[in-house]
Amino acid sequence: MSEQEAAQQNAGQPAMHERCLCREVLEHLSLSPEIREHFTNCRIEFLKGIRAIIDSRIERLSRTSQRGAKIPVD
Repeated sequence: MSEQEAAQQNAGQPAMHERCLCREVLEHLSLSPEIREHFTNCRIEFLKGIRAIIDSRIERLSRTSQRGAKIPVD
């Protein structure tokens, strides 16, 4: 089954979480809703941090001047 077919098949179903060791460990512990919310926010903030690193790298690479010299062609 192609990815597109799988996406169409799952379109009407609720979203499932990707497997994550941390999530699986937390599911087996008796945690209050407040603690679960804290870890959910933590994952979100971690991903935002990764996004900031990527954005910074893209910006830095976009600013670098071209290396090399222009050579006129006859």
